[in-house]
Amino acid sequence: MSRIAPIRPLCGLALATLLLAAFPAGAGAAGGSTRARAGSYPAENSRPRRITARAARARHGHRRAKPRGPVVHGNALRALLAFEAMQRYYYIAGSGLYAGEPFSYLWPFSQALASTVSLAHVPALSRAFRKEVNARLVGLRSYLDNDNSGEPEGTFTSTLPAFDGSAAPPTGPGGTKYYDDNDWVGIEMMRTYELTHEAGALGYAEGIMAFEMAGWSSNPALPCPGGIPFSNSAENGDRNTVTTAPAAELGLLLYRATHNSQYLQFALTAYQWVRTCLLLPSSLYADHIRNGAVVPTVWSYNQGTMIGAGTLLYQLTGNGEYLYQARQTARAALEYFTPARLFVETPFFPSVYFRNLMYLDSVTHDPPGARLAQGYVNYAWQYDRRANNLFVGGSPATAQLLVQASIAQIYALLATPASTYF
Repeated sequence: MSRIAPIRPLCGLALATLLLAAFPAGAGAAGGSTRARAGSYPAENSRPRRITARAARARHGHRRAKPRGPVVHGNALRALLAFEAMQRYYYIAGSGLYAGEPFSYLWPFSQALASTVSLAHVPALSRAFRKEVNARLVGLRSYLDNDNSGEPEGTFTSTLPAFDGSAAPPTGPGGTKYYDDNDWVGIEMMRTYELTHEAGALGYAEGIMAFEMAGWSSNPALPCPGGIPFSNSAENGDRNTVTTAPAAELGLLLYRATHNSQYLQFALTAYQWVRTCLLLPSSLYADHIRNGAVVPTVWSYNQGTMIGAGTLLYQLTGNGEYLYQARQTARAALEYFTPARLFVETPFFPSVYFRNLMYLDSVTHDPPGARLAQGYVNYAWQYDRRANNLFVGGSPATAQLLVQASIAQIYALLATPASTYF
């Protein structure tokens, strides 16, 4: 099965009327195509579990419960409502895991983790969400694979411990490890470490970084040698922006926390490889290299991760060239990614794009990122949300864990300082 990202249908007049004021002048309709993530990966499979009326009564009681806990408003409230719906319809109580076949893949799980960590940074929710963060860490352990699921040597190019794309044995079948999914987990582990100062989160992040660094494609015979492959499957030959740029971000976060210069050096190497091998004349970054050729497809999250890596490099080295490069990418991305283009992508891609763009904005004191993100989720709230607070995406539109977690995350990011994003 291909690793397919669900595509959101455009809603013509509704899209235009709601978003014209929120997005840059001149944003108009633009083409988009179904985005199949490079490499082999099972399709995102997490659909909401059916909850019967009896189960709902048993869960909530016949009487309306009095509100408990902190009172939140605006973006924080909408983030909380989206999160609560995610937990109600996807979470398998007591397991730490989310529903799938039978459990979700690591990709959507990583975004449920990201939304949890983001909500834990909302000041009014921080104490209550410490337990939720701990529950996600329990679930995350089910994906940790120390021996490549017992597969024969040669099936995988890396035998280092990391997180499988599916729950690892004995919980699930395990299998291929995806470098980008491990990147997302590693970044959230660093955000968790900054929040809790618990050594376990830092240890997870350092283990993932070792996996990423060992995956570097150092074969000098390759066209444009270097980069991180899409997965550790021996059949995979792609090297991607989405694997290499987030690894640079993770390396920089680890360097900031540990002062280990090896992390900084790897981040510099990874960042420069993407600029050398995948930067297009448009100042946007292509998706990947396959069979020696650059595949020029552009997606918002690839621009976002390079914007974020450049911003972090500037902060940690003081070299203004990196900030200039981040702003150059941001200008090109703001021009290219019109409302129509962003709404064709699965919400996961814009969630990464907005986070990194708003992080740059916090350094340059230029506010377009937050305005764009706000317009995006306002549209989703009005047109993509169902009565049970589940969000839908794709064609035909369906509720999915990846969609729900991404929307919850964007709302949470809008309710927290950008300094907590990385």
